[in-house]
Amino acid sequence: MAARSLWRTRTKLLVVGTSLCGGSGAAFIASSDDPSTTLKLCTSIPVRLYRNTVTAASIAFDYEYSLLGLAEGSSERAKVKHEVHLRSAQKLQELCFKNGGIYIKLGQHIGQLEYLVPEEYVRTMRESMLNKCPVSSYEQVCEVFKKEVGEMPDKVFAEFDPVPIASASLAQVHVARTHDGKKVAVKVQHAHMTDTAAADTAAVGVLVNTLHRIFPSFDYRWLLDEMSESLPKELDFLVEAKNNEKCLDNFRKLSPHIAEYVYAPTIYWNLSTSKLLTMEFMDGAQVNDVAKIRKLGIQPYEVSKLVSQTFAEMMFKHGFVHCDPHAANLIVRPDPSGKRNIYGKRKPQLVLLDHGLYKELDFNTRFNYASLWKALVFSDAKAIKEHSAKLGAGDDLYVLFAGILTMRPWKQVIDTSVDHLVIQGSKEDVSELQMYASQYFSEISELLRRLPRVILLMLKTNDCLRSVNNELMQGSSLESFLIIGKVSSQAVLEAKRSEKKSLMKWLKVWLEGFSVEARLWVMQFALWVLQVRKSLTL
Repeated sequence: MAARSLWRTRTKLLVVGTSLCGGSGAAFIASSDDPSTTLKLCTSIPVRLYRNTVTAASIAFDYEYSLLGLAEGSSERAKVKHEVHLRSAQKLQELCFKNGGIYIKLGQHIGQLEYLVPEEYVRTMRESMLNKCPVSSYEQVCEVFKKEVGEMPDKVFAEFDPVPIASASLAQVHVARTHDGKKVAVKVQHAHMTDTAAADTAAVGVLVNTLHRIFPSFDYRWLLDEMSESLPKELDFLVEAKNNEKCLDNFRKLSPHIAEYVYAPTIYWNLSTSKLLTMEFMDGAQVNDVAKIRKLGIQPYEVSKLVSQTFAEMMFKHGFVHCDPHAANLIVRPDPSGKRNIYGKRKPQLVLLDHGLYKELDFNTRFNYASLWKALVFSDAKAIKEHSAKLGAGDDLYVLFAGILTMRPWKQVIDTSVDHLVIQGSKEDVSELQMYASQYFSEISELLRRLPRVILLMLKTNDCLRSVNNELMQGSSLESFLIIGKVSSQAVLEAKRSEKKSLMKWLKVWLEGFSVEARLWVMQFALWVLQVRKSLTL
């Protein structure tokens, strides 16, 4: 009976995929404005859809068959489950590379959801998806240029290197020189991305929904919803260019105290279209290249602080957040003004790249998110519960939500010690977090289903930033949490002051601000003591 049931499951997935291949291909041809291009694309789309189906069926069958009859909670089941996770992650990785395009993007999303999906998937995707993306041929690049600007690259630019310096899921970057001698970076969208994106998204959506119906605990529909909303914006490079300029404008207007230390490349609008983006070429070190950062005369500790400050300002004050801050999108260079810190080291400037994925937080969301982080830093259990519920976690999952945000168990979250949120990056820390992720997998899935998609993107952004800081500092930094506490507190107080209040309420807000500053000063002093003790033991 069990074997028949498993066979029916696999057959059902294959039938869905086969019918989808034929149906979507016919619809694609019927609605196309370019029959010759469409015919070429329709030879590849059904192949990708078939691969989807076979991979999904194989993964589903592997989980059901391999875990059949193994007692829940047993060591044998845990061992087998780890092996199935690893095999399935490798199958998914292979599918993403073969299909390319949005499948690479999906793999990158999964690789950045640390402890929200099984660790085997995160590790497999993270090790491959950011640095091994497929590359379009020079002929394909020329095809995009001809379609977009009617000229070949060597006519548009005085010089154009046909070999890209970087390739990502949706585009690749070439170095060029304008006719007036300026060195630029040219981002070229992979050929036919916009033509295939809708069909690919629909195909992945059908399979994920089918898997969820067969295996209710497999619920990543929220990730597909987010990709369906954000992908069209990411495929329009003019949207990215506008985000780039708005980001810098926000720092100049809302965070002038650090605007000098945050930069984004200048856009060449006359040489940009929805599929070609020409911008100032940026030299520097990738944010996780600690050796190169040191060679530039910059302290990694200063970079970690700047990264934390930059994104805290975006999340809590601007409400306009770069949601793809992985290491390849963050460049560090010495501040052009030549300023140095008290130790004589050069001050860093953080250059933000790839502005395609941004999220806006409305006033209430931004206020509650800032209030929640303020409560987390100050170990305020009551406020954590209140603002978690307001963000959608409910009264029953606020403990889990706090744990996902901080990667700390609840007893650590509400511990009043100054370094209660710091993760040392030890094997014990990692294994404890992985155990929680496995133990509360169904609760995590339910929490992700409840939370608004904008908060899910904040979780992804947190994971990216945590990864960056871990590489810079070999673990999380107390200073980073002090910065988050300070900026979130400032944002909360500014929001409260903006409301019309009576004299008594205004006085209450003023006293709250004084109290926050005092607590932050005490925490800063404790940090200084810890640093002195550490230096004395070296």
